[in-house]
Amino acid sequence: MAVSISVVLLLVILAVVFMRNGALKISHALVCMLLGFYLASTSMAPTISSGLTATADLVSGLRP
Repeated sequence: MAVSISVVLLLVILAVVFMRNGALKISHALVCMLLGFYLASTSMAPTISSGLTATADLVSGLRP
């Protein structure tokens, strides 16, 4: 558990640096993809999933 959390934190830091740099390359996209896989295996996965579902419901309910 401690190893996966430290890997997740490292990947979050790398993803933020890549996004702030403004040049998202293939290697950067792979880091972001790995971040998603590691987040899916943590205890935060249900919270992230419910947050994304709530956001999608909110957006789908908006009328232009």
